Amino acid sequence: MRVQDKVALITGAGGPMGRAIAVRFASEGATVVVTDISQRRLDECVGELEAIPGRAGEILAVRANVLLEQETVALARDAVEKFGRVDVLVNVVGGIAGKHPFCRFLEMDEEQWQATFSFNLDGTRFLIRELAPGMLSREYGRIVNIASISYAGDWGQSDYAASKAAVVALSRTLAIELAPSVTVNCITPGVIKTSATAMIPADIVEKTRQQNVMKRLGEPREVAAAAIFLGSDDASYITGEILSVSGGIWRGL
Repeated sequence: MRVQDKVALITGAGGPMGRAIAVRFASEGATVVVTDISQRRLDECVGELEAIPGRAGEILAVRANVLLEQETVALARDAVEKFGRVDVLVNVVGGIAGKHPFCRFLEMDEEQWQATFSFNLDGTRFLIRELAPGMLSREYGRIVNIASISYAGDWGQSDYAASKAAVVALSRTLAIELAPSVTVNCITPGVIKTSATAMIPADIVEKTRQQNVMKRLGEPREVAAAAIFLGSDDASYITGEILSVSGGIWRGL
C-alpha cells in the first residue's frame, strides 16, 4: 500500500497502459482520478477499478481531451474540488498522430509533425501547469511522464522521437525547477502490448522483440510497476531520472 491516502490523476486511463497504471495505484491504496477521451473506454476502466475491494467511492472519472487546454483546466479543477488536492500526476497520453507510424522526415507533412508534438506534449504541460502550483504549496508532489525509448532516435519516426525527447527534456528541466518538494521522473517504454502496437508492421515488432535481451514485448502491468515506484515515497530521493521499461534495449543521446 505504497500510495495509501494519496490522490493520483492518470491520463489516458482508457488505454491498456493507462488502465494498468490506474488499477495499480488503486490497488495500492490511492484515490484515483482517471480521464480518457473515450467515454466507453473510461467506463471500462471504472468497472475494473470498482471491482477492487474498498475502492468504491474513491474514484473520479472525467471524460476529457487533455490536448485541449480548456478541458484540461476543468479536469484539474474537478479533481481538486472532489478530493482537495492531487498528490501524484501520471501523464500517459501520447503516441503517433499520423496515419502512418513510419514516415521519412523529408516526406512528412506539417500537419503530422505538429499533431504528433501536440499529442505528446500538450496534455502533459497543461496538467503540470495546473497541478504543480498546488503541489509546491503543500510541499509534496510526484509527477511521472511517459515518453519512449524512441526519444534517442528511430528511423521513420522523426516526429515521434523528437516529441518524446522533448518530454524527457521537459521532465529533467521541471525536476530542477520544482525541487526539492516535487519530484519529476520519466518512463521510457519499449514496445508494449497496447492498441498502438497493432499499427506497427509485424516484421518491425519482431525485430524489436529480437533486439531486447528478454526476447519478448512488454506488458502494460510492467510499465505500471515502474509508475507506482516513481509515484510513491519509495522514490523520494529520485528525480530527473529516465527509467527504461524496454526489456534491455539501452538507448541514450
